[in-house]
Amino acid sequence: MRELFKTRLFAFAAVFVVTMLGGNWVLSEARAGQSQTSSPLRILALGDSLTQGFGVPPGMDFPTRLERALKARNLNVAVINAGVSGDTSAGGLARLDWSLGDNANRPDAAIVELGANDGLRGLSPAAMERNLDGILTKLKSRNIPVLFTGMKGPRNFGAQYASEYDAVFPRLANKYEALFYPFFLEGVVLDPALVQPDGLHPNPKGVDAIVARITPLAVQLVQQAQMRRAGQPPRTGNTPK
Repeated sequence: MRELFKTRLFAFAAVFVVTMLGGNWVLSEARAGQSQTSSPLRILALGDSLTQGFGVPPGMDFPTRLERALKARNLNVAVINAGVSGDTSAGGLARLDWSLGDNANRPDAAIVELGANDGLRGLSPAAMERNLDGILTKLKSRNIPVLFTGMKGPRNFGAQYASEYDAVFPRLANKYEALFYPFFLEGVVLDPALVQPDGLHPNPKGVDAIVARITPLAVQLVQQAQMRRAGQPPRTGNTPK
């Protein structure tokens, strides 16, 4: 009887240990999966001073305010400020690989805001297009969904320059089927209440105005990134009505 009791006790203990270990394994796997799904989507904001936050207080730059707007919609995101004041499309292309980082830190999505300084300096629209095309090509090759923002060319270089410049952005957006916001400074640049004294850079109210307008497309960008994480092909971009 005593031997039978010991045998049953050992059997019960073995079942208990296996059950506990199995339960702990399932729990650890569930936690690991939860950790993976709960890690924030990383959005790279590649741009110039309009992205970097020239002339506005810390925390009032475009990436920070956009991240706040997306989080207010219960979206778990981190918007990375990769804006460099004075950068041209050539500068953005030159530092793209560094901005993307390694595989472990690669962003889930990107916002591309470049070209304003090309226009201000009267640089070739054709060269700007090649640079932006190179940026979009690299992002596409890495399966990174993009929100591409446009700019309007200065009119002081003549109508032909402005026409050639303006046509670059929608043409590239169509080529890459990217989400497209046609004019980054829409509704801001001609409003003295929304720009700094230089008449070019948005003030904090102007930044918030840009964020309010672009957020619906940014939400679509997040959805595309979520689908990419889930291994589903993202839907193609569009232009807001």
